[in-house]
Amino acid sequence: MKKYSTRSKNMHPKKGKRTILEMTQMLKRHGYCTLGEAFNRLDFSSAIQDIRRFNYVVKLLQLIAKSQLTSLSGVAQKNYFNILDKIVQKVLDDHHNPRLIKDLLQDLSSTLCILIRGVGKSVLVGNINIWICRLETVLTWQQQLQNLQMSKQVDGRLTLSDLPLHMLNNILYRFSDGWDIVTLGQVTPTLYMLSEDRRLWKRLCQYHFAEKQFCRHLILSEKGHIEWKLMYFALQKCYPTKEQYGDTLHFCRHCSILFWKDSGHPCTAADPDSCFTPVSPQHFIDLFKF
Repeated sequence: MKKYSTRSKNMHPKKGKRTILEMTQMLKRHGYCTLGEAFNRLDFSSAIQDIRRFNYVVKLLQLIAKSQLTSLSGVAQKNYFNILDKIVQKVLDDHHNPRLIKDLLQDLSSTLCILIRGVGKSVLVGNINIWICRLETVLTWQQQLQNLQMSKQVDGRLTLSDLPLHMLNNILYRFSDGWDIVTLGQVTPTLYMLSEDRRLWKRLCQYHFAEKQFCRHLILSEKGHIEWKLMYFALQKCYPTKEQYGDTLHFCRHCSILFWKDSGHPCTAADPDSCFTPVSPQHFIDLFKF
């Protein structure tokens, strides 16, 4: 599966802000004036059915839940919760990445509690009872996911336990999220042993973080060895990790539109690839802050 990293490379803060402003102005000329309008016009309901785009949409919804929920119009809010309902039902059906959705719902419930308790201090679109109903719905979703039971395979087909060690190890080395490694390590004793490999966690630290960051958060064992697993989770609290998605939104500077990279779009520029800029979930939010 192709992975697209959304970390900006050596972009000067002022240049990055100028680029976002230029993209914002282009989008406004094409009717994307607010975050809500962009959210409504892009077909995220279909995107969540594509496993390559699922994590991207979930991350975007999580960022909106943290800081942009009240900036959405009434229609956009309704669309937001409809998409979220589809995501929850999808996870309950196929058990795909429930931890990711639990994190999203935790952030959303915290935001809703703050908004409801502080009614009058901030402008809420819609009746307060609607927001209370939304919070109750989120709490119900959280309980459903908490009660989610992974079904055991009983049809005799090949399972993880049947794979040789080198293949299991190869699977672990393909993860870019430490929590996914920890979760997989809980499946069998063999996977736990492989998931505790110091080289695996060293590689993960080196992938996400710079050497200067290692030096500031060095954790040594009693024998003087670097505790790479503990280092990873310590560093994760202090610095952003690289975001990776199977597919991600891109912006075409020539045509002033947003599109999914794997779908492409019929750009009329002489060199289309030079016009494309990857848009991370955070960049998507930033486009509508100016």
